[in-house]
Formats: sequence, C-alpha cells, structure tokens
Amino acid sequence: MKAVWYERTGAAPDVLSFGEMPTPQAGPGEVRIRLEASGVNPADVGRRAGSYRALEFPRVIPNSDGAGIVDQVGDGVARLQVGQRVWLFNGQRNGRAFGTAAEYITLAEHLVTPLPDDVSFAAGATLGIPCMTAWCGLFGDGAVAGQTVLVTGGAGAVGHYAVQLAKARGARVIATVSSPAKAEQARLAGADLVINYKTEDVVATTLAFTEGRGVDRVVDVDFGGNIATTLKLMAMNSTIAVYATNGNRNPSLPMRELMEKCIALRALVLFALPAGAAGRGAGRHFEMACGRPAYPQYRRAVSAGRDGESASGGGARRQARHRHRRLRALTVTPAWCARRSRSGRTHPAPRRGSR
Repeated sequence: MKAVWYERTGAAPDVLSFGEMPTPQAGPGEVRIRLEASGVNPADVGRRAGSYRALEFPRVIPNSDGAGIVDQVGDGVARLQVGQRVWLFNGQRNGRAFGTAAEYITLAEHLVTPLPDDVSFAAGATLGIPCMTAWCGLFGDGAVAGQTVLVTGGAGAVGHYAVQLAKARGARVIATVSSPAKAEQARLAGADLVINYKTEDVVATTLAFTEGRGVDRVVDVDFGGNIATTLKLMAMNSTIAVYATNGNRNPSLPMRELMEKCIALRALVLFALPAGAAGRGAGRHFEMACGRPAYPQYRRAVSAGRDGESASGGGARRQARHRHRRLRALTVTPAWCARRSRSGRTHPAPRRGSR
C-alpha cells in the first residue's frame, strides 16, 4: 500500500516520507478499512513535530481518525461486514504505530462505526477526535437540557460539534469566537449567542444573557488561557470540561473559587477514555444525542492545502505542511487529490521513499 510515515520528529517537509509499505492483514477481532479520508488533528501534528511527546515507535504512520470501506474482516467479527462504509478513531494511538495516513488500516472492531450513506467520507473523518471529544465534554456529567452551555472556540472542530450537540439536546448555547467569519459558523451551528472575545466583553455579555446566573457547563478549548475569565461567569454547581490548554499549559488553580461555587473540572483526552465512554457504543451515543448522528451541515473538514494535507486512499498520498495555530480537522479525499493533480498545483513534499 501507499503510505506517509516518519521515523524522526520535526517539521513536516523534513521528516515525512511517501512510499510503499506492506498492506496489513486483519487479525482476530479486527477489520481492515480501505481508507477514503484521513483526519488531521492538532495532536497528530504535535506528535509528528515532537512538541507533544517523544517518538514512540521506529516508524509512525500518522493520524488517529479516518473513514472508508471495510474490505477484510478477521475471525470473530460479527458487527461489520465487507463493503460497509465506516468511520474510525484511535488509529495511531494506544500502542498502534500505524494510523490513517495510508491506503489501508487494520483496527479492532470496537473502534470502527458504520457511516450512513448520506454522510461523506470527509465528514466521517471528523467524527473521531473532534466529534467524540465534544460529546464526552458535553455529556460526561449528564444531560444538558434546560441548561446554559458555553463553548469556547465555537467555530473550531470540537467547538462546532459541541454547539450542534448541545443545541440538539435542549441547551441554550453561547459560543465565543475570534472573528466575524467564525461568528457566522457558530450561528449556523445553532448558537443562541455568539461573542467575539476580541471586541466584546465576554463576562458582561454572558451574565446579561443569563440574567446574572452564569453558565452551567463549559466546553473549553483553552483552560489555562481562559480560566480568569471563565471563573467570573460560572453558575453554582457547574462544570468545566477541558480538552486543551495551550494558552497556559501549567495554570495555577484558584481552588477556593472553584470550591465556593462547587465547580467540577472534567479533563479529558479521547484516547485515554474507557471503552464505555468512547468505544463500542460510539454510534449509539450520537444517535441518542440527536436522533441520528450529528454530522456537520457546515463541516469542519476543511479543504486541505491552506494548513496541511493528509494521506488518503485512491490518489496521491501526501501529508505536507501543517500549522499548529490554524489547524482544524482537515481531511483529504481521493477526488480532491485528483483535482489537484489535474490542475498541476502541488505542495512541497518529501521525495518518494525519502527520509
């Protein structure tokens, strides 16, 4: 199979290689997926860059998330069958070196979920880290119906899903954004109130919207960077769900303020969650949230090329430059690869088989 890999960490053009690797075979309890799209998330980029953790394996095919078609099933697999459209998560995670930046991946059945026919593979490749992180952050402490939920970064990959899921389950939703364009994305996702934190007073606007009560739940993209503001707008007996803290990776916790409002902190990362929260029942969880999977009408599967590229089945397989600050849930599909090839537009990438 064709694949993209790295054997040392660093900048993408310096460390990524593109070439041939053995096609994997499905073992007991596994399925093999012919990949049609590969999701690129900030954690994938951080692992490749070396800013997230040290290199874990001699060779790594990056990326956790993807979507495609089951083309082989191992012994003991009963839930999935050859020819079925699926999405998957935790590809290059939890002891697995080879992720979705390739034509094929083999993975345990419980990490693979059927993908409806009317949902694109590109959208399916955003259902792992972005959508499941949003789900676990929102509903890890119970239902949100009748509550006020604040989603920081409401136009980002996780945030965009969190807005949709919270609204679908009966919450009033506030989203913070950094630009008018992102404000429009958050509104289209269903946010009741959108606040541009660069031009508006987040605390005053939120307290006015909630008549001074504050918010019941926060899904927070930057706990350390936001905590000084967040504490001022929390309601009594509320929850902050934290999935990133890049603004301040080692924040000081004002424990007295947290205690006096009985604020619960829920820190999470998808690959570490128990199977009951983020494994075998993933598809059922999304259907419970919205009556059907909450796929994005305005998906964050942004056209790759602005911020990065990832390997994908059926065309040129390349993962080129990625920028941490601008990265969302990016996917590349075979059709996109073909269009780029026909147009003659390319991005710098390692030579075939290069190191």
